[in-house]
Amino acid sequence: MHLATYLGLLHSSLTTLSDAFREVAQGHGDEPDVWHTCRVLAARVDRQAEALAPVVERYGEHRENEPERLHATGLQSTRGGPVGLLRDLQDLYTLASLTDITWTVVGQAAQGLRDRELLDVVGACEQDTARQLTWLRTRIKQAAPQALIAAS
Repeated sequence: MHLATYLGLLHSSLTTLSDAFREVAQGHGDEPDVWHTCRVLAARVDRQAEALAPVVERYGEHRENEPERLHATGLQSTRGGPVGLLRDLQDLYTLASLTDITWTVVGQAAQGLRDRELLDVVGACEQDTARQLTWLRTRIKQAAPQALIAAS
């Protein structure tokens, strides 16, 4: 069974996403909504990892390097200015998308296993990740005109 591989990937992507939200919050503290919302979203991602812990304990996990590799090349530090904010938000969106599709894959395994506990965790966390993606998409749309047209 390869569920442990995807649980490891999911756990790694959650840890990476949480750290990345905190990095962007700190790096763009001059944008109060970004600072506050990224910190709130980081805490929510931490709670997702906590909710996953009993499942990982039961099935085990095999850690993969994909999220860390993406994190290392995409968010070693934040960028400055309006275009930097836009790029950092896009990096967060990419990481959140990886987490989202990984929840989907794990959810499919949970259905196959008829694992009610895992299905409940996936259901709650998929909704939370969808809200993260919605906020990121909205904030990217808000930042894009300023960054691409008005900023010099």
